[in-house]
Amino acid sequence: MVYTGYETYGPAQNALMVYGGADVAEEHGMELQPSFNRVMRLIDYELCFKHPLEHNWTLWHWENDRTKCWTDMLSDVTSFNTVEDFFSVYYFIKPPSDLKIFNDYMVFKEGIRPMWEDEANKEGGRWIMILDKASKSFIDKMWHDLLLCMIGECFDYSEQICGVVINVRNKANKISLWTKDSRNQQAVLAIGHKMKELLQLGDMKIQYQVHKDAMVQHGPNVNAIYVI
Repeated sequence: MVYTGYETYGPAQNALMVYGGADVAEEHGMELQPSFNRVMRLIDYELCFKHPLEHNWTLWHWENDRTKCWTDMLSDVTSFNTVEDFFSVYYFIKPPSDLKIFNDYMVFKEGIRPMWEDEANKEGGRWIMILDKASKSFIDKMWHDLLLCMIGECFDYSEQICGVVINVRNKANKISLWTKDSRNQQAVLAIGHKMKELLQLGDMKIQYQVHKDAMVQHGPNVNAIYVI
C-alpha cells in the first residue's frame, strides 16, 4: 500500500486515500483533492541532498611492480566530497586486510600527492601505528575509524592534516596520519593525542617521524621525534 498524498473530503473527512498499484477513483461522490501541505510535510529534504564534507579527498592506490618507478606504481583511483560518496567508495574497494602484500591505500586532501616530496608534505611528518600482530578485523577497523575521524574533521588543527596511509607488508601493517608541518610541536602533539583517544588505542604506542628523516633513513632506523 502506497500513500498517494491525497485526502478525501465530505463524509469521510480526514481519511487517507491509499492504493495498491491501481489508479485511485472517486467513490460515493467524494471529491479528491491533492493535499499539498501533507505531501510537503512528508518530504524529508535531508534525503534529497548529499552531505558535503569540509574538503575534497582523493583515494590513491599503490602496488609494487619492480618494472616501474615508484610514481608509476601510484594510481589516482577516485575523489569524493560528500559523506555518501565516501561510503560508496569505501564499500566498493577491498578492505586493507584483503590487499596483497606490498599494496598501499592513501586518502589525501585533493591536490596533495601522497609522497614526501609534495609541496604540502615536504616540511611535514607522520604519526605511525604499527600493527604487527593485529587481526584482520582490527586492521580494517583502525583504517575505517581513522578515515572517518579525518574526513569528519574530528581533530584540532585539522588544517595541518594532509592524509592517511596504510602500508600492507609481510611482517607488519602500518597506518600513518600525515601532517603538514613537523615543526609545529603544539599541533603535532595535539593531533597525536587525539588520534590515540579517538581510536581508543590504550597502551599502544604511536610515533611521529619527520619525512625528511625518512627520506635518508630506512625502516626501523628512522628516528622518531615523539612517542606517545
